[in-house]
Amino acid sequence: MKKIASLVFSVFVLSFLLAACAPAATPMPEPTATPMPQPTATSMPEPTEAPKSIVDIAVADGRFNTLVQAVQAAGLVETLSGDGPFTVFAPTDEAFAKLPAGTIEALLADPEQLKNVLLYHVVAGKVMSDQAMSLTEAEMVNGDKVNIKADMGKLMINDSTVVIADIEASNGVIHVIDSVLLPPQKATIVDIAKEDGRFTTLLAAVEAAGLVDTLNSEGPFTVFAPTDEAFAKLPAGTIEALLQDIPQLSSILLYHVVPGKLMAADVTAADYLTTAQGESVRIKVEDGKAYINEAQIILTDIEAANGVIHVIDTVILPGKTIVDVAINDGRFTTLVTALQAANLVETLQGEGPFTVFAPTDDAFAKLPAGTVEALLKDIPTLTNILLYHVVGAAVKSDEVVTLTSADTVLGKPVSIKVEDGKVFINEAQVVIVDIVTKNGIIHVIDSVLLPE
Repeated sequence: MKKIASLVFSVFVLSFLLAACAPAATPMPEPTATPMPQPTATSMPEPTEAPKSIVDIAVADGRFNTLVQAVQAAGLVETLSGDGPFTVFAPTDEAFAKLPAGTIEALLADPEQLKNVLLYHVVAGKVMSDQAMSLTEAEMVNGDKVNIKADMGKLMINDSTVVIADIEASNGVIHVIDSVLLPPQKATIVDIAKEDGRFTTLLAAVEAAGLVDTLNSEGPFTVFAPTDEAFAKLPAGTIEALLQDIPQLSSILLYHVVPGKLMAADVTAADYLTTAQGESVRIKVEDGKAYINEAQIILTDIEAANGVIHVIDTVILPGKTIVDVAINDGRFTTLVTALQAANLVETLQGEGPFTVFAPTDDAFAKLPAGTVEALLKDIPTLTNILLYHVVGAAVKSDEVVTLTSADTVLGKPVSIKVEDGKVFINEAQVVIVDIVTKNGIIHVIDSVLLPE
């Protein structure tokens, strides 16, 4: 046992000595906590309001209650909420209030007509105001066209003014207007005359003359329509006789028609209009009343699909000679007096044809004092001067401007020149052209022509 204990002790001592001689142990570094990356907060986008459609904007605005009601009644909400794009000329409630009493109610009771009116306010496509300013017209979704013009910085659609422009929507753009746009009537001139009830004699004459198809055609025409009362003013038996003389009846009816669409303002701006019959009619305004020849225009601007009607109180008759026109005009009293003194009335009422360069009373007034009185006493000289104003052929203005001279009935030529767009006969300026009569043409001049 002592040997074992001694051995164990020796081993222990040896181990201790070995441990003491071994190099010192390098201490292990204490583990350090590596911080985990903290997640960064990503800001979520603020929720944005979805873009509003044209209908949404109109509903939310508050100034388009009547328009919204009409769009709903016409079943157009879904259409105008669709992709589009559309350009809508939107009338305000005040614009609808301008319509005659009962109009809105009548439209709401007629969805098809209402739809046509509403679609007359819509263009297919997005047209901003600066683009619209460069246009003269636009075709609307209903198929009709509107007139567009920029006037003094304002954008006009027909007769309506754009009061707010460029309200952009998700499916187009809105331009606010101050009047409701009404599409052109689809009824023709004949249709309107039939529906009116005051033109039974006129319609009977148009049918007898075979002119219904003409006045139902595209045109456009301007018709000066005599009422039944106007026809009743004619001498007894006249209408019955005309119904038996179709060429004469046609001539009279076409004398009431002017090619083109002339609204009242266009008519009163003219001195003369050339009719479809070929002769001219005189337009004048006196004491605030407008006349065509001797007939008063009592109602204007009845628009049709193919033109416009102006109602007159007297039937007008063609067949006026140069002298007749001069007498009826009222601006040629001195000329008429001179023709009578020189015994030339019968000549200028003859078959002709003639072209007369007719001086007005103002033109005669330019002559030195006493000249007219002296001429009325010197008939040969007066006759020569008057015949110096007459050409022995019918020469319209488009032919006149191609000439440098023209031979007069006196036998002496007058010179013709065009300067700055003005036509001169000798030194007299032509101020009105192409008054067509039964036996020739009148061109009005501002000075008396004097032969050398």
